Amino acid sequence: MDADHEDHPRSGATRGGHRTIAERWAAFTASPFLPAVVLLFILAAAAGLFAGSYTYNMANPTPRRIPAAVVGPTGSAPATAFVNGMQKGLNASLELHRYATDAAARHAVEQQEVFAILTFRPGGVEFDVAGAAGASVAQVLTETAATVAGSAKIPVRIRDIKPLQKGDPRGLALFYISLAAVIIGFVGAIQASVHARGLNPAERIAFTLAYALLGGFTIAAVVDWWLGALRLPFVESWLILAFTMFTSGMVFTMFNTFMGRWAMLPTWGLMVLLGNPSSGGAVSWPLLPSVLGHIGRWLPPGASVNAQHTAVYFGDAQHVFPFAVMAGWALVSTSVFWFWRHRHPGGRERTPEQAATDGGGAVAGA
Repeated sequence: MDADHEDHPRSGATRGGHRTIAERWAAFTASPFLPAVVLLFILAAAAGLFAGSYTYNMANPTPRRIPAAVVGPTGSAPATAFVNGMQKGLNASLELHRYATDAAARHAVEQQEVFAILTFRPGGVEFDVAGAAGASVAQVLTETAATVAGSAKIPVRIRDIKPLQKGDPRGLALFYISLAAVIIGFVGAIQASVHARGLNPAERIAFTLAYALLGGFTIAAVVDWWLGALRLPFVESWLILAFTMFTSGMVFTMFNTFMGRWAMLPTWGLMVLLGNPSSGGAVSWPLLPSVLGHIGRWLPPGASVNAQHTAVYFGDAQHVFPFAVMAGWALVSTSVFWFWRHRHPGGRERTPEQAATDGGGAVAGA
């Protein structure tokens, strides 16, 4: 028989031209369809979790612990009736702290230690809320106080002693600019890993810092100078936004060092699914589920909202804690990336001479 006409079985196929299940699976895992299918289910799950995380935290905010200042005698019948009515209306979540003077109570508001002041006078009750301390909390307190005053027939004067700015009537603008800094922060790192893959470790850190500074400036300039929605303490707000973007970018870079193309999963979970809903920006911490209310303060989005909120509305009482939280995340992320930089999927190829001079990286890479 002529060799040119001799039949041979196709490579990788069994007799009859049909591949086995094992062969089909091997071909599938080697194709681009495997990561595409994995992404299909990941994106579907992420969509549901994203909607669920925000809905869970914001659909039905419930008072859990609302610190409030008390000034004046509380032993009178109207005072007792008002306090009991407030506790009943708020499900016993009103936590009262006594202060000797009005000035001391106002100082506690400025320090963000309390959300309201109950002042008992001979002619009735003065109920002062601080909308800037938390719009959602102020709304709950105001509605409850009005209801209690009407049912108990107690004269109550309600006022907002720390209102929000006119361009931010719901107190959401600071949450949105912080959200923008968080998302653009890690999206910038993702784009750098794709389009500027050749950046070496030190160059990657410097690039992250550069786009964080420029991006933070742009966000602050658009919101304040262009739209006029908020009057920002510009330099402080700019640097907080830049700090947020840098931290978010380095968190992704840290995960990218160990997980490669799947680094988006823990970054999205930590910064968006968990961090943003629990940040206290859209719903104040006293109205969030208690566990999330505590966790949120220790994550970069919550720290960013906290620092920005204090800078804009309580500038004389800025706290170290939110900056320490962001600094901790930035330091850990940058240190992990730098120490294991040989594992990061990026950087330019080194010549043998460069490899010989980079002792730490060569040893680690070995």
